[in-house]
Amino acid sequence: QVQLVESQGGLVQAGGSLRLSCAASALTFSSYAMGWFRQAPGKDREFVIAISRGGGSAYYADSVKGRFTITRDNAKNTVYLQMNSLKPEDTAVYYCAASRRVVNYVLGSAYDYWGQGTQVTVSS
Repeated sequence: QVQLVESQGGLVQAGGSLRLSCAASALTFSSYAMGWFRQAPGKDREFVIAISRGGGSAYYADSVKGRFTITRDNAKNTVYLQMNSLKPEDTAVYYCAASRRVVNYVLGSAYDYWGQGTQVTVSS
């Protein structure tokens, strides 16, 4: 069955950096757009960033523009989320997701598969 496995998150100080990865299995990775979402305690899940199938286009939430980047390695079936200049408000569980036919990258409902999530905590 399809699996998306995020790397371990962690605790980082404000202003610091962290890189997450998400390894996919049992799917044709290059046929899927990939996204990252996050959910903070007491809040709804929100879109963070996404990348097209070939990696040529990326889409960002306004809150992370200029700080987060997304890349993918289709040979390794892995997508990466580089987070720089982290803020306490970035604290959340981060989920990667895969979409076969993305109509709107921002919508969680557009994604077919989800990882289990990984906790990122940013201390002030």
